Amino acid sequence: MSRGDRLPLSPSVDAILSIDAVPPPTTLLRTPAFCDMVVGYHRLRLLHDGAQTFPAMLEAIAHARSTICLETYILRDDHVGQTFAYALAERARAGVEVNLLYDAWGSSVSGDYVASLEEAGVRVVAFRPVRMALQNRKLLRHVVRRNHRKSLIVDSHIAFTGGINICGDYAPKDITSAPPWRDTHLALEGPAALELQYFFLRTWTKAKGPAIDEPRYSVSGRRADPRVRVITSDMHRGRASIRDAYRAAIKSAKRRIWITNAYFLPSLGLLHALNDAAKRGVDVRLMVAGTTDVPAVLHASRSIYGRLLESGARLYEWTGRVLHAKTAVVDGHWSTVGSSNLDMQSLRQNLEANAIIEDERFALAMEAMFLSDLPHCHEVTRTSWGKRPPWERAASWAAYLFRDWL
Repeated sequence: MSRGDRLPLSPSVDAILSIDAVPPPTTLLRTPAFCDMVVGYHRLRLLHDGAQTFPAMLEAIAHARSTICLETYILRDDHVGQTFAYALAERARAGVEVNLLYDAWGSSVSGDYVASLEEAGVRVVAFRPVRMALQNRKLLRHVVRRNHRKSLIVDSHIAFTGGINICGDYAPKDITSAPPWRDTHLALEGPAALELQYFFLRTWTKAKGPAIDEPRYSVSGRRADPRVRVITSDMHRGRASIRDAYRAAIKSAKRRIWITNAYFLPSLGLLHALNDAAKRGVDVRLMVAGTTDVPAVLHASRSIYGRLLESGARLYEWTGRVLHAKTAVVDGHWSTVGSSNLDMQSLRQNLEANAIIEDERFALAMEAMFLSDLPHCHEVTRTSWGKRPPWERAASWAAYLFRDWL
């Protein structure tokens, strides 16, 4: 099939999941993308939660003809992990080169799960297994630096990045389960997919993955698109690229800075930039996780609320289900969707990937998503923050001391 004859991404979910006549453990819900538009040389789809993201990823996998590169921080042997395993195995048996890279620290998979994938022809690599740390003289750095990216690249042309891992947290198995986590992902078709693929393959090689069949990985159509870019923190270079992109956007902001970030413990440089923006009259709004899977981060984050509130920033804590999204929109023009939290681990240690989009229509969709999330939050005001109980003040102070490790 030629690139121009590529199938549209619209088969039924049931057809996708009926692999090798073996029924998958579950079906995943489909809802329309939050927005779907062409920006520059790219088609972009902004995806809200697992209900939109998982079916879109499975569509792309089902249509793969040459290569699939999937990396995730969390891979679990649950109903979602099994569903993706069926999809990947089917394509591997069809002759597609399927590469799966998962972080050994964040993931929880059985030996049988991995063996069944490998038996089908899927090439599976665990990033920095903890057991290997004992053989490494730089033990601490080996353990601390994790692959926190969530990327899927299909046929060098269709790619996904954002905050969603391959696990059931985003797709409850039944109504008795905890509600799905709130997260945001981005599907992009165009030359930026090659950038995600490039960094995936660099990491794959560093992780000692099997040699790739290079002719399969097309670089045709590679051209810069200033309106849609992918930036990453890599193994050795570019580790500050995401932090620098945020800082530049914040420092140049004139009207609005709306950030949604699950684990909000920014560097002092970013914190100063946000305070300065609020003081010069920019509408700074920060949505953070009031319901979280890492309470220590929430307590540490609360320790910096005072300075932000005093400068004029507005703070919203998400309540109800867990918030895990990592997005921002600045001045109705600059937007980012990715895997990077605004904490020390993401900004200094982890491997991350973010898409940067400079387009007014896409920014408008990002602002609409932010506003649609606001009813799920409660605003933290200077008055309410000042009335927090002594135990909470102590917990915030103690947690902040360990901010570099959260």
